[in-house]
Amino acid sequence: MKAISFLLTIPFAVFSASAIAQGEQVLRGNQITESALIQALTPAPEFEDPIRTRSIRVNPVNEPRPASAKPAKASLLITFETNSAALTPRAKQSLDVVGQALTSNKLADFRFAIQGHADPRGDSESNLRLSQLRAESVRQYLVQNNNIEDRRLEAIGRGDKELLNTSNPIAPENRRVTIVNLAQ
Repeated sequence: MKAISFLLTIPFAVFSASAIAQGEQVLRGNQITESALIQALTPAPEFEDPIRTRSIRVNPVNEPRPASAKPAKASLLITFETNSAALTPRAKQSLDVVGQALTSNKLADFRFAIQGHADPRGDSESNLRLSQLRAESVRQYLVQNNNIEDRRLEAIGRGDKELLNTSNPIAPENRRVTIVNLAQ
């Protein structure tokens, strides 16, 4: 059976011209590492150390600085059987790395949304259903095989409305799962 690519999404790197424009990188193969995922999924601190000069306070102590408006998130190439939510062996290997990152000390206290995305082939309703099934498949694998607490992961189907590569709608990066830190 033919395998189809599906992606999980990480900001600030390069995959395609469209991905560059949107500031997102899609990790694949040996780029998917525990340290890369921890870095991408760790939210920016709400409070930064105050900046001080010799005797002038630039920012009063304990006064919050604005937190980053964008949530911490990561995108990875995840493969499924064609028109299916069944994970390939290679996808399972990548998800085991995701599981290691999510159980690390830096991420163990957070909740995450697993957002499924599809390319625009087929009708929107079918794409929404398939993206939901794929997000649920990723969630279920992480819970069952990587000891992630069920309550920490929420599967959300996004369908075909949030293309990463708008210049090539059927590009693999448009069939992805994005993991978003809900910071809770």
